[in-house]
Amino acid sequence: MNQDSGKAFDIRLFKRLMAHTRPYRLTFYGVALAAILLSAFAVATPILLQEIINEAIKKGDGNYLWFLTWLMLGALLGQVVSQLCFSYYANWLGESVIKDVRINLFQHMLGFRMKYFDNSSIGVLVTRAVADMQRIGEIFSQGFFMIVADLLKMLVAALVMLVINWKLALIVFVLLPIILYATRLFQKAMKVAFTEVRAEVANLNSFVQERITGMKIVQLFTRERIESEKFREINEKHQNAWLKTVWYNSIFFPIAEIVSSIAVGLIVWYGGLLNVANIGVNEFGTIFAFILLIDMLFRPLRQIADKFNTLQMGMVAANRVFGILDTNSHIQDVGTIVKENVRGDIRFSAVRFGYLDDEEVLHGISFDVNAGETIAIVGATGAGKSTIINLLNRFYEINSGAIFVDGTNIKEFQLASLRSHIAVVLQDVFLFADTIANNISLKDASISVEAIEEAAKKIGVHEFINSLPGGYGYNVKERGTMLSSGQRQLIAFLRAYVSNPSILILDEATSSVDTYSEQLIQQATEKITEGRTSIIIAHRLATVKKADKILVMDAGRIVETGTHKELLERGGYYSKLYEAQFLAEEVA
Repeated sequence: MNQDSGKAFDIRLFKRLMAHTRPYRLTFYGVALAAILLSAFAVATPILLQEIINEAIKKGDGNYLWFLTWLMLGALLGQVVSQLCFSYYANWLGESVIKDVRINLFQHMLGFRMKYFDNSSIGVLVTRAVADMQRIGEIFSQGFFMIVADLLKMLVAALVMLVINWKLALIVFVLLPIILYATRLFQKAMKVAFTEVRAEVANLNSFVQERITGMKIVQLFTRERIESEKFREINEKHQNAWLKTVWYNSIFFPIAEIVSSIAVGLIVWYGGLLNVANIGVNEFGTIFAFILLIDMLFRPLRQIADKFNTLQMGMVAANRVFGILDTNSHIQDVGTIVKENVRGDIRFSAVRFGYLDDEEVLHGISFDVNAGETIAIVGATGAGKSTIINLLNRFYEINSGAIFVDGTNIKEFQLASLRSHIAVVLQDVFLFADTIANNISLKDASISVEAIEEAAKKIGVHEFINSLPGGYGYNVKERGTMLSSGQRQLIAFLRAYVSNPSILILDEATSSVDTYSEQLIQQATEKITEGRTSIIIAHRLATVKKADKILVMDAGRIVETGTHKELLERGGYYSKLYEAQFLAEEVA
C-alpha cells in the first residue's frame, strides 16, 4: 500500500488520478475552455472601467459611455455563463471519475481473499469506498480546475497591470513574494494536517461501525460507560486533527488579507501622489482598475490556498484508495476448467495450512469422500473443522498438499465454477436487508419465486415463510434482525437448497436453532443430501449418527475415522466426545 508522503503535491499520484478522466476528454477540454473564458471576462471588467473613467467620463462622451457600459454588461454576462458551465461540468467530471474509481475499488475488494478481511477494519474499508471517494471528486469540482482557473486569472491580471502601468505593477509585485511564501508554508502544513484528519476519520468510522454492530454485547456486559469514554478519546483526537487545519487557516488568511490591503493602500497613495504632482493626469481610472486587479490577483491566491486544502485532502484520499487498489490479496484464479456437472468426489491429500505464517492449523490431513456420501466432522472447538470448509471453497490458499474434486486439483478450476457446485450453510447466517425471496435467490435471475416456493414446500418451510407479513416479499432488514436465529437458519438452508449444489456443507447449521427449526432442518437434510456429497460439521447427535463416515479431529489432525457405531465400540477420542457432549443431549 502507498504511504502518505510529506510532499505538498504528489505528481505521480496526480497523473494516475487524471488518467481516469480519459473517457471524458471532451468534458475535460470544455471545462478547461470555460476556465480560460472565465479569466478573460473577469479581467475585461477593470479594463473597461479604466476606459470609462479615463476616456468616456473625463471627456463627457455619452455615446462612448453607453458603448462601454454595454461591453461591460456583455463581459459580466459572459463571466456568469462561463462560471455556470465551469462549475457544473467540473462537478460532473468529478462525479463521473469517482463513479468509475468506486466501481473499480468495489470489484477489486470482491476478489480479496478472506485473510485480507480478517486483518482489515470494515469501518476503514467503508470510509475508503464512501467518504474518501467524495474527497477525490472534490479534486475536480473544487480543487484542481478551480486552482487552474484562479492561476489563469492571476496571470492575466498581472500582465494587464504591466501593460497599464508598470510602475504601479512593480509596487504590487514587491508584495507578492510574501504571500507566495506564506502560501507555500501553508500548503506543506495542511498536507500533514489532512493526512492526520483522514486517519482520524477512518478510526472514528471504524469505532462507531463496530460498536453499533456489536451493541448487544456492549449492553449485555454493561460496557456503555467504558465505550463512551473510548469514543470520547477518539472523538477528541478527531477534533484536534481538524483544529490543526483551522489553526493554519486562522494564521494564513489574515496574513493574506493584510498583504492585499497594504497593496491597495500603496497603489492609492502612489497613484494619488502622481495625480497631485500632475505627473499622470489620467491616473484616476488606472487607480480604480488597479484596485480591482489587485483583488483579482490576491483573492484568487487566497482561494488557491483554500482550494489547495481541498486538493490535498483529495490527494490523501486518493492515495489511500489507490493503496487498496494496489493491494494484491487475491486468490490466484488461473484455473481453466469449467464443469457444468460435478459428481462430488472429494480428496484431501496431506493438506497443511495456517491462518498465520508461524502457526499451523492443519497438520497434513488426508481423507476421501465418495460422491453422494455424507460425512460428519466432529471435534473440540479449534480442532480445524471449519478450516476444511474454507479450504475446499478456496477462501484461503493451503501451505502444502492438494485438494481434489472429481480427481481434479481445485486450483485448476475456475474459481467461480468451483464455488458454483458447493453450497454452504454457516452457523452465523448473514442475511441482506432485502426480501426473503432475494435473500434466498441472491437475485439470481434463473431462480424464480415459483421455484423458491416449490423448494420451500419440499423441505417443509413454506408454511413458516407464508406466515410472515408479505410472505416471500417480507423484508428481513439489516442482517436479518427481524427473524429469530432459527428462522434465519431455515432461510440459509433454503438458499443452499435452491442453488442445487453437487456438494453440500452444513457448518454447525443446527447448533443455535430451536427444536422446531431443528426438526425442519433434519427433514430437509435427509432430502437435500440424497444423491449429493454432504459434509456436516455438527454437534447434534441425530445428524452425526446417520453419517456414512465420521472424521474425528483434534488439534488439526484426524485422529479417528469410522461410523458412529464403529467409533463407539473403539472407545477412543470419539467415544469420550460422545459421552461429554452427545450423551447429555440424548438423555435430554
